[in-house]
Amino acid sequence: MRKLLAITYSLRHLSYFLTFNSVIKDDTQDDLHHAARQADTTSADARLDVAPTPLTDPTWWRHAAIYQIYVRSFADGNGDGIGDLRGVRDRLPYLKRLGVDAIWFTPWYDSPLKDGGYDVADYRRINPQFGEVEEAEALIREALDLGIRTIIDVVPNHVSDRHEWFRQALTAGPGSPERERFWFRDGRGENGERMPNEWPSSFSGDTWTRTTDPDGTPGQWYLHLFTPEQPDLNWNHPDVRREHEDVLKFWFDRGVGGVRIDSAALVVKDPALPEIDADRVYASGEHPNLDRDELHDIYRSWRAVADSYEGTRVLVGEIWLADLDRFALYLRPDELHTAFNFDFMNRPWRAQDLREAITGTLGAHAPVGAPSTWVLSNHDITRPVTRYGREDSSFDFAKKRFGTPTDLAVGTRRARAAALLTTALPGSLYLYQGDELGLPEVEDIPLERLDDPMHFRSGGVDPGRDGCRVPLPWSGTTAPFGFSPAGAASEPWLPQPAVFRSLTVEKQEQDPESMLSLYRRALHLRATESSLIGEEFAWVTAATDVVAFRRGDLVVVTNLGAEAVSLPEHSAILLSSSPLDGDLLPSDTTVWLRTRA
Repeated sequence: MRKLLAITYSLRHLSYFLTFNSVIKDDTQDDLHHAARQADTTSADARLDVAPTPLTDPTWWRHAAIYQIYVRSFADGNGDGIGDLRGVRDRLPYLKRLGVDAIWFTPWYDSPLKDGGYDVADYRRINPQFGEVEEAEALIREALDLGIRTIIDVVPNHVSDRHEWFRQALTAGPGSPERERFWFRDGRGENGERMPNEWPSSFSGDTWTRTTDPDGTPGQWYLHLFTPEQPDLNWNHPDVRREHEDVLKFWFDRGVGGVRIDSAALVVKDPALPEIDADRVYASGEHPNLDRDELHDIYRSWRAVADSYEGTRVLVGEIWLADLDRFALYLRPDELHTAFNFDFMNRPWRAQDLREAITGTLGAHAPVGAPSTWVLSNHDITRPVTRYGREDSSFDFAKKRFGTPTDLAVGTRRARAAALLTTALPGSLYLYQGDELGLPEVEDIPLERLDDPMHFRSGGVDPGRDGCRVPLPWSGTTAPFGFSPAGAASEPWLPQPAVFRSLTVEKQEQDPESMLSLYRRALHLRATESSLIGEEFAWVTAATDVVAFRRGDLVVVTNLGAEAVSLPEHSAILLSSSPLDGDLLPSDTTVWLRTRA
């Protein structure tokens, strides 16, 4: 049955893309595409000579287009089926042509990869599957030569159970200084058989694991908000603070332009480890393990480290908070530069929801003078092409299930519209690898190939995050689609679907109406149009199902309704996500309009 569903999915997917491309190509007389091609006056090769942002600009981060690289799945340079730094170095010209200002790497450090590298064993070593520190240094230099900065990932909440500190803590035993760097506690119950508390896990399952003493008897428990292989650090310990500041210096010394901070609001815990009351509304800063006030002192010290280096070294927080006022506190001038805005990404494809997300985000950032960030997906989130094609197009980790129906034709059309909508908003833009190709979530990975702990810890109910981590298709008509060198002996670490043959970089570069061509034109205009470079923004009155705003002399209009709407007055069409219908903007389409002669 599973194989039948997979075949049906692949055939439906392939049929859609062949039809979609055919429809667009037949509409060659449409004013939209004439205008789009006129706007794209420079060739891809010519754009290689245009630095997106001067490297001396201290405010580069306020408007940067940042491309997220999941190393295992970007490009395989040595043929072992696993992406690596050599593969990234080989593809730097592609990223330059795309028009990005920076690349953000998910953790590339030495790791057992129990959670995609977010279980770090050694911050000063590169994972041997990816390369070595010298190759990372070369990549950073080569990217800078192309005008592209490098942002790395730091995971302060926890380390790997293979980390030297944790090994020392297990050997040292209860009451030792080594265990004070973590959260070791005796269990409850007569024989310590019950966990110290019942905190919920970010990955389902228990948050405590019991150790075994040298004599074979059950020992203390240790805390892990994620997997047992990721023991949480105790940020009340000076060693923990000192070590992370030294890690920042280690990589800043090697030229990185910034740091993305994983689970930035989870790091500090109440030392008493009280139970969490799901029905209680906690006062600001008083939740036992989320958004505690002590975090701000930590990030002020990190900012001092970053500011001690020449040029702007950016601190970017991954902060999941519903309270936008609390969210904004992390962005005060002496703390983080920016933080991910997940509200927009989680919203359904509905005009009212998107307007609320944009208004709330801009409003929260304004008092602290920080730029907003815009993102449609990342290595944890169902890809936009799939997500926007569902009846419920919002995103929630708890709702992920196998077999959720998706209309990929609708999803792709909306993903194109969302791409132009977010690219035109003021602030910085994050683009996850493969979204510029319109890749779908791969939902038919054989169960025995799944790797993500979210799947296993859910008891097999949650499909996990592997579907958005499948290796990229670069060229050719059969797997590995150029991901690995020709003649590579090993297949990609996750299988690629047959539909990728219609979505390769090679194929899309030859198609001026492809998703890749759309992103390249949008990023080029974003970097060169003065109206889009500044922070000016104003809403434009529009119909209920329409999102419309003005940036200087440009008006951006997205129609999320079922019926076409009239275009506002304009002097030129710069770009549109789908063909226009004369002077009408069709459903699920975004257009950029110039309003002066």
